[in-house]
Amino acid sequence: MKLYKLQQGTLLEIDKQFFLGPQLDWDALLAQDNLKDYLSESRKSWENLNASDAEELIKDQVEAPMGSQEVWAAGVTYYRSRTARMEESQDAGGADFYDKVYEADRPELFFKATASRVSAPGGQVMIRKDSTWDVPEPELTLLLSSTGKIQGFTIGNDMSSRSIEGENPLYLPQAKVYQRCASIGPCILIQDEIEVKTEIKLEIFRAGKLVFEGKTDLTQLKRKPKELADWLFRANTFPNGCFLMTGTGIVPDNFTLQKGDRVEISIDGIGTLSNQVGLI
Repeated sequence: MKLYKLQQGTLLEIDKQFFLGPQLDWDALLAQDNLKDYLSESRKSWENLNASDAEELIKDQVEAPMGSQEVWAAGVTYYRSRTARMEESQDAGGADFYDKVYEADRPELFFKATASRVSAPGGQVMIRKDSTWDVPEPELTLLLSSTGKIQGFTIGNDMSSRSIEGENPLYLPQAKVYQRCASIGPCILIQDEIEVKTEIKLEIFRAGKLVFEGKTDLTQLKRKPKELADWLFRANTFPNGCFLMTGTGIVPDNFTLQKGDRVEISIDGIGTLSNQVGLI
């Protein structure tokens, strides 16, 4: 089951059948623990659409599948990310921190974005003018209910300034949190577990030409989704639910984004999140 937020309604895909419903209160919708059951019942009164009409709506009207939920993120959850972070922060004396986080019981969790900072699928994500090394970070992203229960999965693009973070690990908020610093979508895969062999793929295009590609899969994710969700909800509450990016296993080396690039992130079973790169 896939759930799409449209400019003029809500679209549900079940076994390649499409159902068009009204605009919903996405705060109340995503906060609940029984989202799959709720949608299964609701779609009985929704309009049936053929595949071509549904695809046209997705192409023209899709928005980030969220209300006012916060987006949080986990760091150093893949060995590849650990190695890259150690390399970029070595001169600042912070390399050991990332190794210790990777091995520690407590994960690195940080605030990523308010809903107003999240770009829609097809929209622009930004790189900073005061940064010299910028990359997208493709991440499986969890939808968590108000009680911390995993309700679904989507694709996240965690835009990151590696030059700012590498200068000093204490600059992490500036490297991560700014206007249009993230994108999620194009839909939410409504289920509480995901196959461990699920593949994540990143492609970056410049002037129509593929200039970077990489892939990984969830077998490389050291900290599993439920573990990360449980840690996030320790001593914290999210009345409308929240999103949690689970970290990246694809880190482009000797590469930086430029204005006008196109970033495409694909995850098996969910789809492809595509964004243009702008400069802020």
